Amino acid sequence: MNKILSLALIFSLLALPVTAQTRKHSLFKKKATVVDTIPGTQRLQQVMSLIQKNYVVDPNTDALSETAIRAMFRSLDPHSIYIPAKDVKRTNEALQGNFEGVGISFSVVSDTIRIAEVIAGGPAEKVGMLPGDKFIRIDGIHATGDSANNAFAFRHLRGKKGTIVVVDMLRSSDTITFHIERDKIPIHSVDVYFMEDDSIGYIALQRFARNSVDEFRKAVRELQHQGMKALILDLRGNSGGFLDIACGLANEFLSNGKLIVYQEGRIRPRQDFRANRWGNFRKGSLVVLIDEQSASASEIVSGAIQDWDRGTLIGRRSYGKGLVQTMYTLSDGSQIRLTTARYFTPVGRCIQRPYTQGSDEYDNEYRRRYQHGELFSADSIHLPDSLKYHTAGGRTVYGGGGIMPDIFIPIDTTPATQFYQQCRRKGIINQFPQVWADLHRSDPRVADFATYLQVYDSLAIFDDFINFAASRGVNRDSLQQNTSDSLQHFNDHFLMLQIKGLVADRLFGRGHYYRIMKTQDPFYSAAVATLRKNN
Repeated sequence: MNKILSLALIFSLLALPVTAQTRKHSLFKKKATVVDTIPGTQRLQQVMSLIQKNYVVDPNTDALSETAIRAMFRSLDPHSIYIPAKDVKRTNEALQGNFEGVGISFSVVSDTIRIAEVIAGGPAEKVGMLPGDKFIRIDGIHATGDSANNAFAFRHLRGKKGTIVVVDMLRSSDTITFHIERDKIPIHSVDVYFMEDDSIGYIALQRFARNSVDEFRKAVRELQHQGMKALILDLRGNSGGFLDIACGLANEFLSNGKLIVYQEGRIRPRQDFRANRWGNFRKGSLVVLIDEQSASASEIVSGAIQDWDRGTLIGRRSYGKGLVQTMYTLSDGSQIRLTTARYFTPVGRCIQRPYTQGSDEYDNEYRRRYQHGELFSADSIHLPDSLKYHTAGGRTVYGGGGIMPDIFIPIDTTPATQFYQQCRRKGIINQFPQVWADLHRSDPRVADFATYLQVYDSLAIFDDFINFAASRGVNRDSLQQNTSDSLQHFNDHFLMLQIKGLVADRLFGRGHYYRIMKTQDPFYSAAVATLRKNN
């Protein structure tokens, strides 16, 4: 067994009591004081040897080692993790920026796997697959009924580059067979970008992957070509990624030589990361949107922007992850992400929030913030003066638990009607857009997004949704008899926009949903108002 795995295996066994029988073994004949001074790694090897030689049955060392390794990491910090070899590829896909497969996104509706989007330039597009096509068989295996689930589709459609998958698809009433050669499929970091008006642009960044900076620069160039002078960068829900990619993105906004972030650890001396002179958006007005799920790399960018007074942060306090992980690959292909340093914003803030080793409380931070009232009012947030710092312009900021925005946006607490709740619970809100899009793809009124927006009201899509919900046992009139007119109106308006956006996504690709829903987004409205006021 690999030495590291052998050592890790024993960690979870150290808490076991030493029985009378074990004390008789030759390894324990020395005085207790001597045993206690044996280095931890040597002690682990000794116990491992005992288990292998003397356990009542042949021990399953692989299973024991994984259990022990996980126990070992639970005693460290919340962000040091062990990844078994079988999970490494899937775990790293989002950060690497690609996976190997056929190049589609799909949804499961009424026991049928349907194509929701065909990724441009991917294998599926090259053979002529279209959104709305339904899977009948994959490599001869039936793909409907009980087999129609996400796990089945992932297992049979993804695979090594160059391998072939044969799929039988239903398009309208025709059955079509495709032979698809799998290839590398990009995972995009920038899902949506557009112009709000003649001068304000919007870019949403979903992750900090290897291709993120390139995608961001491409979006900036296109928006600048359309006249962008001010930018809204949306980092909400962005849980982070690579440190160097975070620095690369921050570099787009800061002038040459400015400190972006620095890191240092027990065996790692301080290392500074500074901007160069090649940033593409160093002068325009900037707003960054953050929330309680913006973490790690998102906080590096947000912290640098705030410390240098480069832009305005809008939203809610970020996650609070100020630890840097280094990836190590073990001989069996498994990996560990080990915390090796802390990072600090330009003015010296470490924004890592407190944690207790082995505690589950760290993962319940959102619930704690909710119960404490922080998601509703910034006044409920109290940070000690010992964590106080000052930006380049003299403004007060705090460390020790995430990045505090400059403008606070409370969480929406408007209740949902029973009709809305039932539609969400039964998946009707996600099922209907795919069904409607499949039935209307040949309609010239939905040939492009601009035309769709102009004629949406005349298409009676929301009426179709009400009837669709009723056909699945959710009757709007009966559920909303006791609902106030104001709440019913608010929920209906929001639901109409949501359906409009989801149908647009199914017809025209991901990203169109937010172009419609932005009118209901208080973060976005505050950002636009701030930029217009500043300009």
